[in-house]
This record gives sequence, structure tokens and C-alpha cells, in this order.
Amino acid sequence: MKLHPFVSLLITAALCAFAGAHAQDAPAPVPEPFTGADYETPPGSDPYLVVLGVAQDAGYPQLGCDRDCCRAVRAGQRESRSVVSLGMVDPASKRFWLFEATPDFPAQYDRLRSLAPPGSTFGGVFLTHAHIGHYTGLMYLGREALGAQGAPVYAMPRMADFLRNNGPWSQLVELGNIRLEKLAVLANVTLGEDLVVRPFLVPHRDEFSETVAFEIHGPHRTVVFLPDIDKWSRWGGSLPLLLDRIDRAYIDATFYHPDELPGRDMSEIPHPYVPETMALLQSLPPEDKAKVHFIHFNHTNPLLDPESEAAEEVRERGFEVAREGDVVGL
Repeated sequence: MKLHPFVSLLITAALCAFAGAHAQDAPAPVPEPFTGADYETPPGSDPYLVVLGVAQDAGYPQLGCDRDCCRAVRAGQRESRSVVSLGMVDPASKRFWLFEATPDFPAQYDRLRSLAPPGSTFGGVFLTHAHIGHYTGLMYLGREALGAQGAPVYAMPRMADFLRNNGPWSQLVELGNIRLEKLAVLANVTLGEDLVVRPFLVPHRDEFSETVAFEIHGPHRTVVFLPDIDKWSRWGGSLPLLLDRIDRAYIDATFYHPDELPGRDMSEIPHPYVPETMALLQSLPPEDKAKVHFIHFNHTNPLLDPESEAAEEVRERGFEVAREGDVVGL
């Protein structure tokens, strides 16, 4: 028997009210390991992360790109993607933070604020390095836009000096729109009870600043945000050992193939290719491989298409592809 839509709505509301009433009698559960998609925030007071962007610095589609990968977006056959960023919300303190200040900062800021509890305040921005997709969104904190007052910007020493001594960023400092908070390698930044962020150095093209990744420690889980790195052989650390002691890692997947940019000297942009990273980790147990979520996709990367053969290969080999809207309980 087909019910009238209004009747169906009443039944659904009644069931939800019944479930809610009984849920009050139960103890607060530890959040499920990782939820995702469509910006559905987890319940409770524990902090959580939100994937706000997955694309390389110039976004997707990319300016001036007339290849099939970009034309498909403009034709409405694929979805656009925002520049790589994570958001973090702490419901207990009613604060939210962004990792990276991207060219898509206004939309990402608004999206994260809408997910945070009502009345939540902006806690600041954590910067990995001085490439355009990772810090230029700071301009929106200036008097021409948000007009922030003392917004904390967490940056390594060279990154902080770059902002302080070069316009227009120096104006943000001089007018008090931002307050530079210097980071130190492996030094904890305590943001709340059981909420800690710790930077560690990674090799990259450090023309104007250092490059760091972040370990984000919550009351239940630890997540690593590592959107940019040169070849793994240039890093003094061990990715398998890192994965062994954390719960999830968002890892640089700028390029899938070495032939994505014909005419470019790929040695000048030596990101690890996705198959190289998978080969490095292939002997790990399935539970460790599943912690890897590839992110920071160049507009040429086939992983931007979730139905591509490349995306299917990643999943078949036990790894994951980051999605905008994923929510990660900490």
C-alpha cells in the first residue's frame, strides 16, 4: 500500500522522536571510527575533522586547462573540486580551525562554520608551507573582506617571517588582522582537552618557507595531514612506521602518472606518484593500508574521477581516495 507523503513524514518524525527519547537513557558512545560524505557531522562533544578540499593548489578545473579532464567539469559531466584543506571542529569549546588558507577560503570557512555548533568561533589557521594553494586565502582575513581581529595563524619560523616581511601579507600583521603563532618542529600546540596538533618537517620545494605535515591528536584517534612532499626517499622518516601508530593519513597524491604534464620536467616537481606510494606500502597489513587516504590531486590526476580505472585500482589494493565531505571523528 502506498502512503500519502504527509503520512510518511509523520511516521518518520514519530520514529525519530521515539529513538531520540530512548537514546537519552544510554551512555554516550565512543564515535564510530570514520564517517563520511555529504558533511554529516558526528554526534557528541568529541572533536572531528572535515575534508573541505582535495585538489592541488589551482583547484579543479584549472585555469587555462582545455583538456578533457577540465572540459568535463565545465560541461557538467564531473564535479568541480576545491583546493586541499581540512577543517577541525571542537564542539566542547565551540571553536573551529582550518588547515591551509586556500584560494577557496571563503567557501571553506563558511562551510565549516555551518557544521560547527551555533555560536562557535574561529580558532585560526594552520599552514603547511608557502605555495599558492596553501596560504593565499589569508587575504580574506583582511579589511577588504572579513576584517578579522587577531586571527591566529600557526606557521613555522620561515613561513611566519615570509608573511611578516612581504606585502600584502605584512599588512595583515601590521593591522592586527592576523596574529602569527610560531610553530616548532615536533612541538605540541594544545588547543583543548585531548586536542593537540604537532608539526613535523617534510622535504618539498622550500623556496620561501619550510614545509610541514601535521599530526592531529584527538581523544580517540590521531590523523596525519601530509598534502605535499617530495619523493619518499628524500624524507628521513618512515611512512610504514608512521601508519603503524596513527589512525588515518591524508597523503600527497598530486600525480598518478609521470606523463600527466607533457613538456614539463617532472624532476622539478618530484611528488611521489600514487603507484610508488602504493608499492612502498603494499606489504603492510590491510588495516594499515586502509588508513591511507590520497589527497591533493592535480587537475590531470585520474583519481578526481571516482569511477576511473585508477580509482578502482587504488581501492582494490586496499587504499582510499579522499572525498570532499568526509567527516573524521577524533
